[in-house]
Amino acid sequence: QVQLVESGGGLVQAGDSLRLSCAASTRTRTFTIYTMAWFRQAPGKEREFVAAITPSGSSTNYTDSVKGRFTISRDNIRNTVSLQMNRMKPEDTAIYYCAADRFGALNNLHPDYWGQGTQVTVSS
Repeated sequence: QVQLVESGGGLVQAGDSLRLSCAASTRTRTFTIYTMAWFRQAPGKEREFVAAITPSGSSTNYTDSVKGRFTISRDNIRNTVSLQMNRMKPEDTAIYYCAADRFGALNNLHPDYWGQGTQVTVSS
């Protein structure tokens, strides 16, 4: 099993930056077999994909609305994944979830594990 814990959420103003982190705890030291991703769910909307990164960190994928503003990265020594969010907009307001997908493809994710979520609020 994998436990995922997000941190770094908070309240920011439009145009500001925020960095989210996700710490993974695995029993079999298999963090490097997981494609890692961030999803978000805004009030009254369905959960949506935000960004993903391959096990080695060599490739990434982003939803169109965050391209050029958000950057996903991972540290396979520390077993962490981060989401750097720049030039934030009010529509970025949502609960952000960290997710792990065993051998998952960047464009077809079905996470096996989810974090508890962290709230991000962007004011005008």
